[in-house]
Amino acid sequence: MKHYMGIDIGTTGCKVLVVDENGTLVAGALAEYPLYTPRPNWAEQDPADWWEGTKSAISKALSTPGVSGENIAGIGLTGQMHGSVLLDNKNEVLRRAILWCDQRTHLECRQITETIGYERIMEINCNPVLPGFQAPKIQWVKNNEPEIYERIARVLLPKDYIRYLLTGEFATDVSDASGTSLFDVPRRQWSEEIITALGYKMEWFGHCYESPEITGNVKNDVARSLGLSPDIPVVAGGGDNAAGAIGTGIVNPGMVSASLGTSGVVFAFSEKVKVDMQGRVHTFCHAVPGKWHVMGVMLAAGGSLRWFRDVLGMEEKNVATLLEKDAYEVLSEEAALVEPGCEGLVFLPYLTGERTPHADPHARGVFFGLTLKHRKNEMVRAIMEGVTFGMRDSFEIIREMGIPVGEVRAIGGGAKSPLWRNIQADIYQVPLLTVRIDEGPAFGAALLAAVGTSAFSGVEEACRKAVKTKDQVRPNPMNVKKYESYYRLYRDLYPAIRDFYSRLGEMEN
Repeated sequence: MKHYMGIDIGTTGCKVLVVDENGTLVAGALAEYPLYTPRPNWAEQDPADWWEGTKSAISKALSTPGVSGENIAGIGLTGQMHGSVLLDNKNEVLRRAILWCDQRTHLECRQITETIGYERIMEINCNPVLPGFQAPKIQWVKNNEPEIYERIARVLLPKDYIRYLLTGEFATDVSDASGTSLFDVPRRQWSEEIITALGYKMEWFGHCYESPEITGNVKNDVARSLGLSPDIPVVAGGGDNAAGAIGTGIVNPGMVSASLGTSGVVFAFSEKVKVDMQGRVHTFCHAVPGKWHVMGVMLAAGGSLRWFRDVLGMEEKNVATLLEKDAYEVLSEEAALVEPGCEGLVFLPYLTGERTPHADPHARGVFFGLTLKHRKNEMVRAIMEGVTFGMRDSFEIIREMGIPVGEVRAIGGGAKSPLWRNIQADIYQVPLLTVRIDEGPAFGAALLAAVGTSAFSGVEEACRKAVKTKDQVRPNPMNVKKYESYYRLYRDLYPAIRDFYSRLGEMEN
């Protein structure tokens, strides 16, 4: 039986999944790698670490009984969006990649916007220029590391660097390219107007494909080193959110996913290009050919809980080890003992700035209402509630844009917590479904590989046959009423302290 591989270059590690011709999961592996934060709100990774992680995860996946490199008929790529991989004319990496969650480029965002004009940027790219996007990172290197900028010959997104090492081809897909601030989203192609106006070169950016299209084949020497057959087709794939939507089945009108991973994403399918001119949510090309999606993004969703676990949750980590549980499971069980609202404790989850709806790189995290009575479990639940309030902001904007919100599917690490699923249903005020295979982007990339090599007639058929839902959580009317009051308070807190964030940022510089 033929198998299909999805490779996900995530922020914390590389995940590799293998599915069969029916889309059934047959193998999976993860290899972690480091994240570097040389200054507050900076985030970088070494592309060489991605490649080592990819090789390790592929090796682990192929060691699964019944899985062989000879049976892999196609590979799909996905990964963290927006990162900048800069290569010289010998295709050597010039510096560490600046990542999606890096907030150093707010001045460059202003510079690019003034050069192109806000309205023109919105017409072409459908999104304001934001610190997480790729173009401001290139501009930052131009402004701050001119000796590196002068040597640039190629600019790649994270997954596309791995594509180059696998196939020797420089290429990307429409969904990932949409998040560069250099792409014509309605026309689904690079914007020569923007690229030229900024002084960049068109040849820096690889050919852009629809997500299921084949971009090249695995090179013979690479295939031998990885235990794969030579010439395996590699499809374009997608940015992690678009590929995750394929893996979750968000391919029809009215379908929305709520993902709580390191970041938080509300992802809504759209038949047409729909744009929020205030720039509060993103409009990108979907991994479904000829379709688009609207997306709200929080920068520190599950990342907020991870921060708490790592900084304040050592006791829970130790208990989890003794009970042979995950530390998040212990934290969630303790938080479940707390009543909704956490006795007046509200968390603002802006630990790495924020994107939706505020687009504020200076924003910082806040526990509001903290008293001597509060304990760690209330803080944990407040984090879950605060992140979910932030996710609801995206739902509200999407509805304002006239995009239907029918079926909502919960994915990501947050969907594994029964408590967090209940909190989401209560705050979003909609029933919440989970999917049987919650492997998101890597699963979606594998399905795109199967579509691209003709195992399915199209993306919609692949999702219909391979993506299955399971549990449903319905809102609790009593909790809905209580959370509504807390949500209004949550929304009022940011504008009340916004100017203080800027002042704090000025004090640090």
